[in-house]
Amino acid sequence: MLQVTDLQKIYSGISVLNISNLVIPDGESFGLVGNNGAGKTTFFRLILDLIEPSFGEVLIDNKTVVRNDSWKTTTGSFLDEGFLIDFLTTEEYFNFVGKLYNKSEGDIANFLESMKDFFNDEILGSKKLIRDFSKGNQKKIGIAAALIGDPKILILDEPFTALDPSSQIRLKRFLNDLQTRLNMTMLISSHDLNHVTEVCKRIVVLEKGKIVKDLNTNADTLKELESYFAV
Repeated sequence: MLQVTDLQKIYSGISVLNISNLVIPDGESFGLVGNNGAGKTTFFRLILDLIEPSFGEVLIDNKTVVRNDSWKTTTGSFLDEGFLIDFLTTEEYFNFVGKLYNKSEGDIANFLESMKDFFNDEILGSKKLIRDFSKGNQKKIGIAAALIGDPKILILDEPFTALDPSSQIRLKRFLNDLQTRLNMTMLISSHDLNHVTEVCKRIVVLEKGKIVKDLNTNADTLKELESYFAV
């Protein structure tokens, strides 16, 4: 379970995030939407202990994330290209990340085989450095690396951005399969309301750092979100 209590982040006297209480149970697929500057990435960075809160705390399995490594082996994440080591080839990078999670060469090979449909023959075997791939393929590499450790919690910031339509469809199918088959907890932010409602069973809307809607996804959720953002 992931729990947020009185979480605030303040820059130069301006509050960019203020969430009094939020609970994300194990196995929930949680979508986060909002306009630019709403605080989505700030929220994810606070969860991952990449920045320190001004007030409040984030708990994973009842343990605070700040200056605590216990949750890191069960949490996979990809927020942006800064998570990549771009002077490595993809094979070098996946081997490096796999070994961080004590995966054998066989484990890594089996994992990469399971990603073949998502990779669509565009990622492995080219001997290219990661920095020489397109933004879309860099995103595929980052998402795969977030999964190589068999995480209980997966956090992805704008995973559909820069992907071509075929890759977006593959990713949605892949995420839905992970959630159904492994009951993986997922936190996914997206500007694409269509994609996020197709993947996530719960949608939270952030506005100026505050939660303004908390919806269980149903047949009317997309229309409700579109009406909200059309104002």
